[in-house]
Amino acid sequence: MIEIRNLTKRFAQHCAVDDLSFRVHPGEVLGFLGPNGAGKSTTMKMLTGFLAPTSGSASILGFDIQQDTRKAQRQIGYLPEGAPCYGDMSVRGFLEFIAEIRGYRGSEKQQRVARAVAQVELDKVLEQSIETLSKGFKRRVGLAQAILHDPRVLILDEPTDGLDPNQKHQVRKLIQSLAQDKIVIISTHILEEVTAVCTRALVIGQGKLLADGTPLELESRSRYHQAVTLVAEEPLDQAALAALPGVVGVEENAREHGLSVLAKPGEVIFPQVNGLIAERGWKVKELNVERGRLDEVFRSLTRGEML
Repeated sequence: MIEIRNLTKRFAQHCAVDDLSFRVHPGEVLGFLGPNGAGKSTTMKMLTGFLAPTSGSASILGFDIQQDTRKAQRQIGYLPEGAPCYGDMSVRGFLEFIAEIRGYRGSEKQQRVARAVAQVELDKVLEQSIETLSKGFKRRVGLAQAILHDPRVLILDEPTDGLDPNQKHQVRKLIQSLAQDKIVIISTHILEEVTAVCTRALVIGQGKLLADGTPLELESRSRYHQAVTLVAEEPLDQAALAALPGVVGVEENAREHGLSVLAKPGEVIFPQVNGLIAERGWKVKELNVERGRLDEVFRSLTRGEML
């Protein structure tokens, strides 16, 4: 388990992380969400022992990151923001260097490097210098060094930054497979990442914890939760839709003749909407029930509208 207790970091008069507390258990993929400057990377650096907190504490699998730094860091695979590497080294040379730092020699070193290379598909660039690689490949080199020693905890700061859609899909599948027996924390501002990979999400703003829940729980806080979205062949009677039981309002959406019928909190309105469509004989091309919109919840939380 990872346990964060009242973690605080101040830089002169600026409080980057403000009294943050949470726990993460094995098997969880925790999405650490927040706008730029929210304190995500600062928290990651304190978790990994690269930055000392002003106050509070963090423990990794029972090892306090300040008092038992080396023991705690042995449990961690860390991908920093920007995936910094030694640019003049080849990919193979860099990963072998990291393996040796981790204490591996001989055949075990080669096996560790080969497995990490295979997991993130670096075979084609093994002999290239890192400085010649694309941003996406540099990111994959950073991920390879983080998983090389098969750590029990993975802390990944923007793990899919710079990757194309296929590479993002591959990395997300890898993270999901690794999470079966590890703790994974992903710092990101990409909301798609949370719904695709994470089992739980924390939202922070100005260093403070604003929300903690599963992606579904956070989506349920959206005003679009249980909304019925439809696209018709012709304009529909919005007043009739708005008058249905459980409906709080009707909005036009970006699609031609598209509407979003909003539900009152706790109400399910699909049967009523579908019944009205059948009764009126409306020609509807698409009809969907929304889970909620994480981007709307995120904006509301970080703007102080949903505290």
